[in-house]
Amino acid sequence: MAHQIPNATHAEVISRLKVLAGLRTDEHQIAQDGRFRFALPNDTWLDVRISIAPTYHGENAVLRLLSGELCSRNLSDLGFSPSDQSMLTRSVNKQNGMVLITGPTGSGKTTTLYALLTILAKKSLSIVTIEDPIEYSIEGVTQIQTNKRSGLTFAEGLRSILRQDPDIIMVGEIRDQETASLAVNAALTGHMVLSTLHTRSAIGSIPRLFDLKVDPYLLASTLSLVVGQRLARKICSACKKKDVTSTELFEESEYSTKNQGEKKAFYKGAGCSVCNNGAYRGRIGIYELLAIDEDMREGIGRKLSTNELRVRAEKKGMVGIDSQALTKAHGGIISLEELLRIRQE
Repeated sequence: MAHQIPNATHAEVISRLKVLAGLRTDEHQIAQDGRFRFALPNDTWLDVRISIAPTYHGENAVLRLLSGELCSRNLSDLGFSPSDQSMLTRSVNKQNGMVLITGPTGSGKTTTLYALLTILAKKSLSIVTIEDPIEYSIEGVTQIQTNKRSGLTFAEGLRSILRQDPDIIMVGEIRDQETASLAVNAALTGHMVLSTLHTRSAIGSIPRLFDLKVDPYLLASTLSLVVGQRLARKICSACKKKDVTSTELFEESEYSTKNQGEKKAFYKGAGCSVCNNGAYRGRIGIYELLAIDEDMREGIGRKLSTNELRVRAEKKGMVGIDSQALTKAHGGIISLEELLRIRQE
């Protein structure tokens, strides 16, 4: 905890946050969401998303800090390998199709989407997004925020976007059957569609879309690439050292059977002034990319099981998140603690 605010000032702090975010200060019994921006001393800015919810002991505020630099990062900064970058770039540069970013809440899906949009926006294409909420403003991209009060949902917004003849459509999240159907049909009719989906793995997005009543033959025809991802804390480079204890624990665990042969070390942060004695500094993405080729399309069309589809994908060279995380752990980028946490998500 960096700082503790006295309880006596709680109401004043909440009121000030509401004013900054343009929220209603006279309403204390409903949840409210907003945002505000402030400048930093180094001539950069920071966006703050705020969520306020009523609780038994008063209103609770959670602030999410969003740096403008995040959406302008290139794919290598986010943790993509050169081969994965090439595959992802080829997929989003197609004239039509659908690219999905999947993972649990807080895994960095939106950041990956914004990085892709920033790259595509440099090519003078017509790009329109429908989001809830708009997290970053991107020059050259038409961004639309959903509004439940006015009836502007993802599905309604997507219908309006299609009438504007865009080259690329970004749907913040596929949440329901109607949005899934519209997104697939948009990809089928000559648009590149980018979106996110809440699943535990890239392969898991396929049965999830089946659950949303997407026809197998339509999904097989439109899906181009699925990116599964997690977010891991990076070991502080200033105090990184080999972790003998973690290496021994890993060798005794069930996971080491997949890594027989040369024994490799793990690393950890000792804690220093650079990382505020936290041992970690920054975060990095761990990814798995599922490319949809003709063999996968045939399997999707036949509604093969998740295990059967995974076997086909691995034969084609797909490297899972577990293996990607292990490589980063042995490379001294993440710790064994982060590796095991990712395996459990």
